[in-house]
Amino acid sequence: MKRNLLLTAISALLLGAALIPASASDCDGFLPPNDLKIPVDSVLAKGIVEAQFNEVLGAIENIYKPIVSAQGKVLEIRRLWTNDTVNASAQQIGNRYVLNMYGGLARHEAITMDGMALVACHELGHHLGGAPKVSSWASNEGQSDYYANMKCLKMVFADEAAATFTRLSVGDEVAEKGCEAMYSDPLDRAVCVRAAMAGKSVAYLFKALRNETVTPRYDTPSPVVVTSMMTTHPPTQCRMDTYLAGSLCTQPVTAPLSPTNPAVGTCTRSAGFQAGFRPLCWYKPANAAELLPPANTPTFGYGEGIKVTGPAFTVLQSASPWDSFRVAP
Repeated sequence: MKRNLLLTAISALLLGAALIPASASDCDGFLPPNDLKIPVDSVLAKGIVEAQFNEVLGAIENIYKPIVSAQGKVLEIRRLWTNDTVNASAQQIGNRYVLNMYGGLARHEAITMDGMALVACHELGHHLGGAPKVSSWASNEGQSDYYANMKCLKMVFADEAAATFTRLSVGDEVAEKGCEAMYSDPLDRAVCVRAAMAGKSVAYLFKALRNETVTPRYDTPSPVVVTSMMTTHPPTQCRMDTYLAGSLCTQPVTAPLSPTNPAVGTCTRSAGFQAGFRPLCWYKPANAAELLPPANTPTFGYGEGIKVTGPAFTVLQSASPWDSFRVAP
């Protein structure tokens, strides 16, 4: 994944034209509604500082302005540093794709610069993530999470402007082994791991805001299989699983997405992909064929130390031996 290749090919990332309301239309925030406020001078302000906040948003703006402009739209990233709201949101106003990025969220102690990049990528996902959607223009919450890691963070973290972003200092064996299995290029592997770790950092934020006692982990994927599409924010573990899935999806970042067909431009078994499937704890496939591998598909070995155990995918195991990643005990 070379930076010059990404930048020359970004126009191929375009979605089909979306219907945009004439007036402002809001999408739910990155987080469920909450009453936490973190003012600029708060003792709780332990996240990133204003310069880092602006650095992250500037890097994303430089990549995505031409992508949005190629659609005939305008990207507007509102850097609301003094706003104490612990959240972020997306709007479409006329021909403008708006991201509302609040300083209160950036100041939360669980936020790193990489985590802030994921938040912005999630909000971009509402505009650009394709189906499944929750309105005429907005991708639903799970799809926006998936887009963040499958497309956006891969471009952001491959760009030299993100080299100095702060991030989690600890690693994750499941993410590292999964990325090693899926990507042969060292840069691609590094970007994959970094995107997964950004997902881990914001999962810790979800845990803190929800006062949860169980720590989300990549080796404890959600066992839930939904019977209908979840359009609201998935639970903490489910969102974390989605970040790993997006990181492991080997679809090119320039592969177009569809506003109506959720299988287009994503990782499905029917398209021959080996991992990176949207977790069934929120995603209900529109077509059951997405879950089945193409005929004569060879068994894929993930390598030493990884076995197929993802509980969210056990419903599919009769169709294929591949599912999600987990380190063998």
